[in-house]
Amino acid sequence: MTEARACINAIGCAVPDQDIHHAFIEWAGRQVEGDVDRRLFRRMAGRSGINHRWSVLPLTPDGGSPVETGGFYADRMPTTATRMRRYAKYAPLLALRAIDNLRERVALDGLSHLVVASCTGFVAPGIDQMIAARLGIPDVERTLIGFMGCYAAVAALRTARHIVRSEPDARVLVVTVELSSLHLQAEQQIERLLMMLQFGDGAAAALVTAAGEGLWIDRTFAINLADAADLIRWNIGDTGFKMHLSGEVPGRIQAALRDDRTRQRMLGMDAPADVDHWAVHAGGRSILDAVENGFDLDDQALAASRGVLARFGNMSSSTLMFILAEKIAGFGKGVALAFGPGLAAEGFRFERSG
Repeated sequence: MTEARACINAIGCAVPDQDIHHAFIEWAGRQVEGDVDRRLFRRMAGRSGINHRWSVLPLTPDGGSPVETGGFYADRMPTTATRMRRYAKYAPLLALRAIDNLRERVALDGLSHLVVASCTGFVAPGIDQMIAARLGIPDVERTLIGFMGCYAAVAALRTARHIVRSEPDARVLVVTVELSSLHLQAEQQIERLLMMLQFGDGAAAALVTAAGEGLWIDRTFAINLADAADLIRWNIGDTGFKMHLSGEVPGRIQAALRDDRTRQRMLGMDAPADVDHWAVHAGGRSILDAVENGFDLDDQALAASRGVLARFGNMSSSTLMFILAEKIAGFGKGVALAFGPGLAAEGFRFERSG
């Protein structure tokens, strides 16, 4: 008997309406003390490879951004409780926009399972239940994947793969939704401001089945880099989630990708040059540079990742889904790869079938 496979039939994406990127640069520039450091920050921001980032937070009464007078961050850093109330309000709405976008590409009747990934908020009943209720499928089997960070899309798709391989008639809706703009922090250090500069809001939805055309998910992998657990962290504080992203991360990733054992676990017997399509999480320009250099790729191999980074920034778990959406049509074999807390690398090989 032929073993069932898992296919990503289609992917829908959504971002909020407010572009906050340049408003953040102006705000962050005012936090830096001294003209020299301020010029350095602006120069580094200009080299980020990001042109736009989007936020669910509403415009001020005068049409300004969340950091301007009357905005969410205007007077003080809101408490975690305040931020989570916004998450409970806006996360399901953005997720439903992505699902509507998916519905324009593929029929969503007969859904049997719902897998939701999100690391930027907590609420109970969960957003998986909220999404299911609003879709009119309250009794669907649900799985909620939380707080895994940027590689959570891999975990969500891997879960869907396991479901359809064990239940070939299953129709699994996979959703990622991240509201990173809810976690702005009061900072003056250039390194931390540049880290926050990367993140924006976004949601994506995919239909995974054991039939159809699209991206066939092949072998999966999960690799924890040795002695790197503290390099990427999320800490829950009184004023939201505080991320730590060490400047050592790109170098550690590049070194790991040059290791033959790591390459074999990710690529099997293929050499990087044999991979037709790369879907690499756009964690930042330096992360993409590290992957490009670690695998000795040409300067067009990660064009889709760099394009998503430029248009949307790093949307945590949703970022990889946006990149996969650009890879779903055509033919050839590829590798999806994302990095996150641990420091861990997770991904899967895929084949494009049409």
